[in-house]
Amino acid sequence: MNITASIQARMGSSRLPGKVLKPINGKPMLLWQIDRIKRSRLIDNIIVATSNSEFDNEIAKLCIENEIQYFRGSENDVLARVANLLEINNVDIHVECFGDSPLIDPQLIDESIGIFFKYKDKADYFSSSLKTTYPPGLEFSIYDASILVAINKRISADDPLREHVGFNITRFRDYKTFSIEAPPNLYRPELYLEVDTQEDFDLINFVINHFISINKLNFSAYDLVNFFDKNPELSNVNNKVERRWKKLRNE
Repeated sequence: MNITASIQARMGSSRLPGKVLKPINGKPMLLWQIDRIKRSRLIDNIIVATSNSEFDNEIAKLCIENEIQYFRGSENDVLARVANLLEINNVDIHVECFGDSPLIDPQLIDESIGIFFKYKDKADYFSSSLKTTYPPGLEFSIYDASILVAINKRISADDPLREHVGFNITRFRDYKTFSIEAPPNLYRPELYLEVDTQEDFDLINFVINHFISINKLNFSAYDLVNFFDKNPELSNVNNKVERRWKKLRNE
């Protein structure tokens, strides 16, 4: 069985262009995320899903130089891009990740894959982004790759929501969802650890450099939350940033 994590990444972010390759302690942000996901015990493969735009040649170059598998497809039709990636690479189970989440925790991924296999007869789409309980930026979704391939064929080519991927699965009632929610000690919906803006990047840059300074590169979600609990003023750096994804969640 092939369990593959994809990372949606491109250079054309409207609010912070080129963010996925912005350096943190000399290493592009995207590589920080990939190196963290590599520590998963259950993921077999990581594929960066970028676009055919010439602006994303830099992402492809980074992948080639670091022997990271990548796939290029439509810039705006992200659903087709990722669905084609899954089909061409014969993926069985898909762990959907996002290029704005460099602090993603591989332990949480592995625990959630365990939940997926335990309850996969009762639900189709398992996600920590159905309801905001974990700090935004630590979220991902898990589902059978065949579902997304079918959804890609089911939704019309001009549908504006094709800019999203797994979210499209939740639009159909014939697919059952399972919300993966944070335990009380990780319940921090107001702690934004994603990178959409310069404020976000400044915060993540500070956080990673802090853990480098104490020689703890394998920091966990628990370590992150404890750090912010001890330094509550840090969340003020980006807690006023508009989060566009909130419009897609029923909270």
